[in-house]
Amino acid sequence: MKLTATAQVSVDGVMQGPGGPEEDERGVFERGGWAHFDDEAGTAMDEIYGRADAFLFGRRTYEVFVNSWGSWDDPGGSPIWTSLHTRPKYVASTTLTEPRWANTTVISGDVATIEDLKAKAGGELQVHGSGALFRWLLEHHLVDEMNLFTFPVIVGQGTRLFPDAGPDAALELVGSRPTPSGVIVQTYRLGGRPRYATATAD
Repeated sequence: MKLTATAQVSVDGVMQGPGGPEEDERGVFERGGWAHFDDEAGTAMDEIYGRADAFLFGRRTYEVFVNSWGSWDDPGGSPIWTSLHTRPKYVASTTLTEPRWANTTVISGDVATIEDLKAKAGGELQVHGSGALFRWLLEHHLVDEMNLFTFPVIVGQGTRLFPDAGPDAALELVGSRPTPSGVIVQTYRLGGRPRYATATAD
């Protein structure tokens, strides 16, 4: 399977609490709820979920999803709800022992385990949110594509998707579309390391 990672980010790179402050209760974060989907952005997200053959979560994001999508009755016609309730879910965690959502498997989250998941037949193994896991997967060169939903807002504080110091990566833009409210939906394919200019004498 191809591993695709999807994140909602602000223009200044914040990914913390896009739906609301209750999504991350590790500390005081009063600026949650900055990601506002219009119909086109919602359709783009529906399309991504509709392609999923399996999901991979970090523990915190998994618990957020359990308490939201996992607890809601079928609204009818929701590709997100249908995919999350019918596709296998894997959680990379060393502390979760009894997942509360059907069709969930807890895995160790080491490189070999993720490589084994990717080797399974299918289309996409999808990661949504899960910032720490997202960064770990990038560091270990396990992400094939990433989808970024960039919202037209500067949050000014909060956890950012990419750290101040981390691995570098060249990206190939394979899809980009703006929505009426200014959300930019971009799909990048990972392409190895960037090329850097070298200093030359005048």
